[in-house]
Amino acid sequence: MRAVAARLGTGPMTLYNYVADRAALDALVVDGVLRGITIPHSPSSDWRVDVRGLAEELWRAVRPHPNAIPLVLARRSQSETFLDAAEALLAALARSGLDGEDLLVAFRAVTTLAAAFAQTELTGPLSARNGGADATIDRFRSLPTERYPRLIEIAGVARTSTPEAEFRRGLEALLDGLQQKFTQRR
Repeated sequence: MRAVAARLGTGPMTLYNYVADRAALDALVVDGVLRGITIPHSPSSDWRVDVRGLAEELWRAVRPHPNAIPLVLARRSQSETFLDAAEALLAALARSGLDGEDLLVAFRAVTTLAAAFAQTELTGPLSARNGGADATIDRFRSLPTERYPRLIEIAGVARTSTPEAEFRRGLEALLDGLQQKFTQRR
């Protein structure tokens, strides 16, 4: 609370006029990060379309705030904004026929994929924070070919790939796998 107060140019006690404690402040931050998520008023006829849309909404919401992603992951259950999005995502996943533990696993997989892709993109080896994509790609491409052939391969592809394309392909692969695995159980 002291650090936040100092950043705002006020005293810590002033913050308590607005929030009860650190947990309440964290919840406000998480709500602020996630407030741009649009939840459809009514579901479509295709559960995958709805899951895809909600996962993209979550991914887009956290991307501008890489430093807040761990907080979002840790405190999301205290955010009404997240709870509304989570309920919509769970409803879409349930329309695929999932329930119980399968529904939980699918939910965690989708939300983790969205947050992890954003965090990797914004703080990973190809991010501007770490020297940018070109320097990292060049470093990987200069590795010994006999020892790191696959890293060199994906470094070449990374030069022309986009975060959006990678996220969408990863999400489609996840949805394909969920659909196949859980429909085989029935």
